[in-house]
Amino acid sequence: MKYCVTSALPYANGALHLGHLAGAYLPADIYVRYLRGCGRDVVFICGSDEHGAAITMRAKKESITPQEIIDKYHVLNKRTFEQLGISFDYYHRTSAPLHHETSQAFFLKLIEKGGELEERTTEQYYDEQFGQFLADRYITGECPKCGNPEAYGDQCERCGSSLSPTELIHPKSVLSGAVPVLKLTNHWYFRLDKHGDWLRDWIENGQLDGKTHHDPDAWKKHVVGQCLAWLNDGEGLLPRAITRDLDWGIPVPLKGAEGKVLYVWFDAPIGYISSTKQWALENGKNWEDYWKGDDVQLVHFIGKDNIVFHCIVFPAMLRAHGEFALPVNVPANQFLNFEGRKFSKSKGWGIEQHEYLEEFANFPNKEDALRWALIRNMPENRDADFKWDEFVDFYDKDLADNLGNFINRVVTLTNNYFGGETPVHPVSTGLKLDDIEDLTKSCANDIEQYNFKSAAATLTEISRRGNQYLQDIAPWALRKSEPGSPVIQECLFNCLQVVTILSVLCEPFIPFTSPKIRKLLNLPAVKNGDLEKILSRLANNEALLAPGHSVGEPEILFPKINDRNDRSRLEIIERQKAKLEIILTAEQSSVETASLIPHPSSLMPLKEEIQYDDFAKMDIRTAVVLSAERIPKADKLLKLTVDLGFEQRTVVSGIAEHFTPEEVVGQRVLLLVNLAPRKLRGVDSQGMILMAENAEGKLSFVQAGEAFGPGLTVK
Repeated sequence: MKYCVTSALPYANGALHLGHLAGAYLPADIYVRYLRGCGRDVVFICGSDEHGAAITMRAKKESITPQEIIDKYHVLNKRTFEQLGISFDYYHRTSAPLHHETSQAFFLKLIEKGGELEERTTEQYYDEQFGQFLADRYITGECPKCGNPEAYGDQCERCGSSLSPTELIHPKSVLSGAVPVLKLTNHWYFRLDKHGDWLRDWIENGQLDGKTHHDPDAWKKHVVGQCLAWLNDGEGLLPRAITRDLDWGIPVPLKGAEGKVLYVWFDAPIGYISSTKQWALENGKNWEDYWKGDDVQLVHFIGKDNIVFHCIVFPAMLRAHGEFALPVNVPANQFLNFEGRKFSKSKGWGIEQHEYLEEFANFPNKEDALRWALIRNMPENRDADFKWDEFVDFYDKDLADNLGNFINRVVTLTNNYFGGETPVHPVSTGLKLDDIEDLTKSCANDIEQYNFKSAAATLTEISRRGNQYLQDIAPWALRKSEPGSPVIQECLFNCLQVVTILSVLCEPFIPFTSPKIRKLLNLPAVKNGDLEKILSRLANNEALLAPGHSVGEPEILFPKINDRNDRSRLEIIERQKAKLEIILTAEQSSVETASLIPHPSSLMPLKEEIQYDDFAKMDIRTAVVLSAERIPKADKLLKLTVDLGFEQRTVVSGIAEHFTPEEVVGQRVLLLVNLAPRKLRGVDSQGMILMAENAEGKLSFVQAGEAFGPGLTVK
């Protein structure tokens, strides 16, 4: 049996937040690490989705090339995945030549087979000023269903309705702002309407060509429900356009198709295949072994917004091609919210993966602390909510008080009582390892069934049982009353066996901690197949850590966040809470607008004329003041820490005669960010805050509207 596990290709036009991590990447990593632990043959595939109108739109707005956009975010997302322990075997990109070749070959195969694609001439919107056809996202207008005046040509983001550009009321081009005209153009459509019968039987009954393909009861109810609702919708199974008139994408490999590219929805999932191909080329493997044949187990990890695509559209593409295995499961997660609200980059609500790593740089176990909090609150079957208070509880109670405390006590007592050697097991009268074996099997089975929250809870239960057993036997008390009691040996022997189980079983969840536990046991890091060996030895009643084996010195694995003697970890959490409080306060407070309009005679005279290029050199961004303090011996200067959304900066501002530090904190400001740094009174100032000044010399902050979060460009 060979496993091909994929995570949704993230779109390379922005950074990923914690909701993305909890949705498609962390659960897949747990599952893959478990499969490796069981000695299964698995490849874990992902990569950047780098085509589509959204990337070209952002590139035009920022006056850079699409390649610059995708290079930036491909590198950023790949690096943060690695730093958080997401163990892809290969992280590819859809701009790579091999992906272009693979996608074009897939398209030509469908052309060659006949009946799967059809060529159509249709009317599409065209921008006469820019001389190009408009992709759906290049057209905005009024939504015919809810009246949103800024709906896109493919979807209204207010009401969520799927739209066609021609449905928009008062359409206009994003490029020029002009009203587009309808013009004839030629495109290819995938005949999705041909695939309804077998798709329904496959999804509802797990049957394919009269044979059992998978267990439909193993699929999540919300996945099957969404698919069946879509199949029952009369507009669901319609031919879908797979080409577009764009200059960014994979060229359609046909004569006479110049200027046309494969639509991003068509080429993106083929990225799973091209990524596997690249991995195989670099590792001496045959990629077809993981995509073709009856023994292939293809599993897609995605968020719920991608369910229909991965359960209906992409399987239909694979089936139409005729040579590929279909997914045996698509364990889609629901959405993760943040402190009761949806993640919002524009409002600064939430935290992105790279921001977490930067802001928690001095937090011990930052990677596993985050992974654990997300696992314990994973949105497997319903939307969930990430809260900083729960982050603290999961860390302190599960990891520090339970797992870490148990392991530290066992290693410490082994060193103190037996010179650091695993004692001989004299007689089985203590802990019933059968219970631990059952819990270990239960944890493994939950992972196999994609129940990661339950599996994590079982892991903590194993540790809790060990702690309770140690407390009940109390070898420290026995040592005083009966120093030579064999129960002490038995107790520590049993506890070391439990620690050994935990060292392997925790690896899929907290992979940065597992090698630390193994080091305490004087064992090598977990290797492929080690979990299978543990389960086998438990079944055969064999010791997992042999008598006489030397363990290492004890070490605190998880220093607590709520520690009376060390507030450093708690302060990191409190800074995150303070950022959210600033946003909430800004939203709840009414904005005071100055009503005094100065007489023209009191205004400063205009400065000399400049060219647009002079203005364009200035990079002015929205920001929020996080903290402020006076600079000693400088009556006019305040030292400010400002949040730009993507980073924090120190700015020295000459406003101390107008504002106290307390009045400044929480202010939304505009910051000139590309001003050369200056050292003022020994402090490096990294920018300049923009202020308005009236005739009396009174200053006022220049601000964007309430809805504009930090980091946005002022034009």
